[in-house]
Parts: sequence; C-alpha cells; structure tokens
Amino acid sequence: MRFRALLSPLLLLAGTAAQAAPPPPPPPADPPQKVFTLVVYGDDPCPRSEGDEIVVCARKPEAERYRIPRKLREKPEQAGGPGWGSQVATMEQVQRQNLPGSCSAIGSNGFTGCTAKMLEQWFAERRMRESKGEP
Repeated sequence: MRFRALLSPLLLLAGTAAQAAPPPPPPPADPPQKVFTLVVYGDDPCPRSEGDEIVVCARKPEAERYRIPRKLREKPEQAGGPGWGSQVATMEQVQRQNLPGSCSAIGSNGFTGCTAKMLEQWFAERRMRESKGEP
C-alpha cells in the first residue's frame, strides 16, 4: 500500500519531465560532396577549395618531404622474447653437465666423459703443433 502511494507521484514527475524536454535540433544541411585531406611540406600552398569541396591541409617541415613515414621507420618490438630454439639450446647446455659423458662430478655417470675430453684436447694440441711444423 505504501509503495503505491510513492509510485504515483514519481510517475507524475516523470511525465512532466518528458514534456519539458527541448525538441531535438533540426538535421544539418546537406554535407559537402567532397572532403580532401592533404599533407603539405615547407612553404607549399594549400590548394583552394572549389564549389562544394572542403580542403584540409596538414603542414609538415620540409625535411620530412622525402622521408619514410614515422610509423614505417620505427621497428616493432619483438613479442615474447627469445625464440624457442635458443631456449631449448640453453636448457640442453645447462643439463649436459648432469648427463653421462659430460666429465662432471655432478650427477650420475658424469665422470664418463672425462677421458673423451682429455683425448679431444690432446688431438687438438697435436694438430696445432703439426700445423706450426713442430715435432
């Protein structure tokens, strides 16, 4: 019952507010048929409009006339970061010291590559001596 008593004055106020609203503005006259947007450089004149045309000119310095536009000059930032291939190579390099054949005291069977590494070093030193002409 109380709700109906409050509702009727609100409806009355809403009806009078709608009647007091100003009418919408009239539609604008016919828009121009052609609108040109140009970029002019240095002291070049902006072309004059003819008839029902609108010409809008943006002025830039003369030094920008033959330059590649700024949006195309800037290099886009790489998304993500390093490539997946380099991440895999890094992970393999880090894990290699724990694998068999790595010549490391870390991990199981890491010592097995120590002899292979010593032999590789010996052969590399021997090739260097031979290339220099030493016995």
